[in-house]
Amino acid sequence: MSVVTRRLIIAVLVLAWAPLASAQTVDEVIEKHLTAMGGRAALAKVKSRSMTGTIALSTPVGELSGPVEVMNQAPNKSRTLIKLDLSAVGAGEMTVDQRFDGTVGFVSDSMQGNRDVTGNQLENMKNATFPSPFLDYKERGVTVELGAKEQVGGKDAYLLTIKAKSGSVVRQWVDAETYLPLRVALKVEIPQIGEVEQTTEFADFRDVDGVKVPFTIKSSSAAQSFTITVTKVEHNTKIDETLFVKPGDR
Repeated sequence: MSVVTRRLIIAVLVLAWAPLASAQTVDEVIEKHLTAMGGRAALAKVKSRSMTGTIALSTPVGELSGPVEVMNQAPNKSRTLIKLDLSAVGAGEMTVDQRFDGTVGFVSDSMQGNRDVTGNQLENMKNATFPSPFLDYKERGVTVELGAKEQVGGKDAYLLTIKAKSGSVVRQWVDAETYLPLRVALKVEIPQIGEVEQTTEFADFRDVDGVKVPFTIKSSSAAQSFTITVTKVEHNTKIDETLFVKPGDR
């Protein structure tokens, strides 16, 4: 075998192994994502978050808008309060108050009535770990799989498939360059409607107390589409515990 032939074979082997050598593991992608979001130490310091802004809801009769307030408290307590101006459709103000205290979920709806959150939706609330589902997912028995790169909004993105012990499988796309989240998708069981795939996209990330927070959140499904524009974010402020609890259970 000539020297030239040997060099060609070695060159081919190096090229063949190069993609494998550069491939990333799921742990590497998750750690780079956590670093992009501010790092494990900074995220671990965030015990609560209060966000205020506006919501624009797309409907067959036009766009409805109003103020929105979202509260989160570790590990998974949440409250979302929405007020929509329905004067354009001949009605007054619509108020939706969704709460989860870590165990019980409840929705107070001025138009459709009050209801307990049950089944698949309740399990998804339990799995919505704040401030990040990746900080301790292994300890919680959650598995994450890394898929091939895909295009999301013209950007290369890593697909992370998150599987908890119960609830919906969550797919999250992370920007392959910045490692910030681009999109999250999951299928949700909605009473009277059935299974609906909900997709949420994130943009306009800003630094708040050393942690990256999206100030534009767009969500779409066959049931509804809306955009939240955040105007203010506060971390680790005292939140009244009763705001997460179903009224009457205090």
